[in-house]
Amino acid sequence: MTNEKFEIEINTLKNFFETYCHNKHVNQETKNITLEYKSNPFNIELTLCKECTESINYSFSRLQQCPHEIKPRCRKCPNPCYEKPQWKNMAKMMIYSAMKLSLSKMKTRLSNIFS
Repeated sequence: MTNEKFEIEINTLKNFFETYCHNKHVNQETKNITLEYKSNPFNIELTLCKECTESINYSFSRLQQCPHEIKPRCRKCPNPCYEKPQWKNMAKMMIYSAMKLSLSKMKTRLSNIFS
């Protein structure tokens, strides 16, 4: 996986987790973390609760260890790296966040059309 693709992946995870956490949980804290991928540091600011912070750190560690040069979708991966309970939790979070983010984009587009 290229550094650009890794950065896109971590930003996608960040957006999904923050959307889910802000709508479902309380007591979010802002933290700056640094991830390293192929000797390149990536700084990211997260505003998440403790539970979601643990989940996203697990996701980041799995992403850093992904053996595929071209990362497939986790659902179609021939050798998944997520353990079953974390995978189910991640799938639930991503479905919720994807719907929420899609609806907000459609709402913005419609308001731009009619304004």
